[in-house]
Formats: sequence, C-alpha cells, structure tokens
Amino acid sequence: MNDAPSFLREQFGLDGRTALVTGASSGIGRAIAQALAAAGARVVLLGRDEARLAEAVTAVRDAGGEAASVAADVGDREALRAAAERAVEPFGEPDVLVASAGVNLRPPLEQLSESDWDTTMAVNLDAPFLLGQRFGPGMARRGWGRIIHLASQQSVRAFGNSGAYGVSKAAVSALTRSQAEAWSRHGVCVNAIAPGFVRTPLTRPVFEDPERVAALAGRTMAGRNGELEDFQGIAVFLASESARYVTGQTVFVDGGFSAT
Repeated sequence: MNDAPSFLREQFGLDGRTALVTGASSGIGRAIAQALAAAGARVVLLGRDEARLAEAVTAVRDAGGEAASVAADVGDREALRAAAERAVEPFGEPDVLVASAGVNLRPPLEQLSESDWDTTMAVNLDAPFLLGQRFGPGMARRGWGRIIHLASQQSVRAFGNSGAYGVSKAAVSALTRSQAEAWSRHGVCVNAIAPGFVRTPLTRPVFEDPERVAALAGRTMAGRNGELEDFQGIAVFLASESARYVTGQTVFVDGGFSAT
C-alpha cells in the first residue's frame, strides 16, 4: 500500500528547514512565508512595516508555524546587511532564501529620474544580489539550499511605462541564472517566479479599474487574474527536495498569459 503522506513529506515537506523571506509583510511575500511555514519551515519574515510584520508573524504562529521577523529597508545596503545578520539569530542560517521585496515606480521613461532608477535597482536587484552573496556560499558549503527570486512578465517583455522596473526584473532573471551557475553543483537550486497580474497592494491601482482588470484576465488562458494563493504551491515546490533538478529557471505563474 502506498504511503502518500510519507511520500509528500519527503518530497515537499520542509521540516527542519529555515527560510528567510523578504517583502513578507504583505502580498506575495507574505503568502509565500505562510506557505513555507505550513510546509514545516521555520520562517523569518523581513519587511519595512513593523506593524504588518507583527500581524504576519502572528498569523503564521496561529496556524501552528514557527516565525520571527526583522524590520529593515532592503533598499538601504547597510540596513540590509545588518538585517541579514539579525535574521540568523532566531533559527540559524537559512536553507531557503526568498527575495520577494519590490518597488514599481512607473513614470513615463522621459520623466524617470535618477532617484527613481536608483531606488528601483536598490530594492529589486541589489538586495537579491547582496542577500545571495551573504547566504548562497554558506548553502553551497552545507551542500543544500534554495534561492527563489520574484521576477515579472517584464523580465521578457515591455509594458507601458515599465522603465526601471522592467530593466530590474529582466536583470533578476539573469541574476537567477548566474547564481544557479555558481552554486547548483553544490546542491543550491536557484529559480525565479514570474507572476502574471496579481491582486496585491502593489497592483491596487490596476485593480481599481474594472475594465482593465477584465481586459487583463481576458488575455490569460485561465480566464482570470492571479490571487495570492496561486503562488504558495510553486514556492513550496521550489523550496523543497522535489525541485533538486530544477535550477536557473524563471517559472511563469500567470494563467498562460505569457504563452499567448
């Protein structure tokens, strides 16, 4: 008789693993943090808003998971370095790193300021690089690790006023490949998730326009836009033992939007 629960635990369970998730106070980052905790990982949630972080940690604990939080602005290099050191205090060095924090400043390109550019690159690209530099080599030395980035449709195509955001997300996919090339042979799988249009605080302005929401849903094969729970299963898979031969990939979780 097959032991399905045992198989699922071996392939997808995260018991004994520690995860660090940035952008975890809301949106996709928070949903992923909750999913990793539900799969058995001890999770450190990193974000800027201490009150929302506290709510997210409470939600994980109320569901039976283990969680702690660190508040920091990932766009500030010194603050990020200090936060990375604080993040290892509750549960030790992470086995899983999820870089979900992001900003999306979208003025027309001719109005895009150097400050807009610098802020976008600091949060969307520099932070995943710096966290990878801090934790990737340690994962490689231990022989096991998972790094998951948040890419975008704009990693591969231009959208209106994509400006710095599109450039940063294209670079995130490239960073994914570079980190995978460096560490995969040592058991560290590095992948990115590219969402479609998803209802999050970051996309609230889009979802306030019913006609645009309907038009975007109509461009997908699934006939709808994304919800936060659509990203929990893929994150658990990429963080688990079952993804041991999946690396260097940008996985589009978009209802088929990118295939149309």
